[in-house]
Amino acid sequence: MSHASIDALTSLALKHVREHWWDDQFTEFLVETLRPRPGNRILDVGSGAGTAEVSIGRLHVSQVRMYGVDLKLAEVVAAATEIASYNQRARFIAGDACRLPFRDGSFDSTYCVAVLQYIADVALAVSELARVTRSGGRIVGVEPDNSARYAFSSAPSGANAFDLARRFFAALGRSRGETTELAVGPRLPGLFASHGIEVDDVRLFPVSHALVGNPAGELWIERREKVQRAVDQATDNGVRTLGGEYLAALDVYRLDAEQAGRAFVEIQHTMLFAAVGQKAT
Repeated sequence: MSHASIDALTSLALKHVREHWWDDQFTEFLVETLRPRPGNRILDVGSGAGTAEVSIGRLHVSQVRMYGVDLKLAEVVAAATEIASYNQRARFIAGDACRLPFRDGSFDSTYCVAVLQYIADVALAVSELARVTRSGGRIVGVEPDNSARYAFSSAPSGANAFDLARRFFAALGRSRGETTELAVGPRLPGLFASHGIEVDDVRLFPVSHALVGNPAGELWIERREKVQRAVDQATDNGVRTLGGEYLAALDVYRLDAEQAGRAFVEIQHTMLFAAVGQKAT
């Protein structure tokens, strides 16, 4: 797994879940819980580059029609290209999770993975998942609890770097008007129940990384470049100042890691919460 998938030093949210975390076990979980049958229409909300469609296609689930919707047109194009390269079939459409471009009850199963964490009105998005799913249809949501991420470093400067990272990215989000709910994962069962989705099961998927020994220089370069881009994009002077403090702390942390050598340890961990249910009949 890529460290970028969970790195609290480069983002307030668990990012790139599909590209770096998705594995065969998770694909099997989706197929098991979505219960595809021949002729079923299955919708992936926030389909990204088509990771799910390719993974499910490899299991040769026959005569299932896969659809993906994503807010970014570039992702839609990338997904269509990716699925074609595997000689598989799926249809990808640009659309907003809070205003899905489909009629009521269009799909037999609907799912989303690490998408609701970016949406300000999570309840509206969940209501849309329910609306486009037929009565009795399966609905699966998988989201992290970004408010309960665990980070440890053997270097004292690491604690300061993680703290400044949290403060900087939170301030950056507020300056952009982003009001997403960090703890959306554990809220999923309640959100489902309040929108006519009967919850059958809740499962937990850990996402972790442990670095032992000073990481390769590429990781530190990648971290600094991502933070620098975020600082450069900030329009609020206070946020930019905080970003400068964070960059300085990140540089100190790197030096401490280099000096510690093989004695350096960094551990990060968070949890994905999967709510599994069906639309009430």
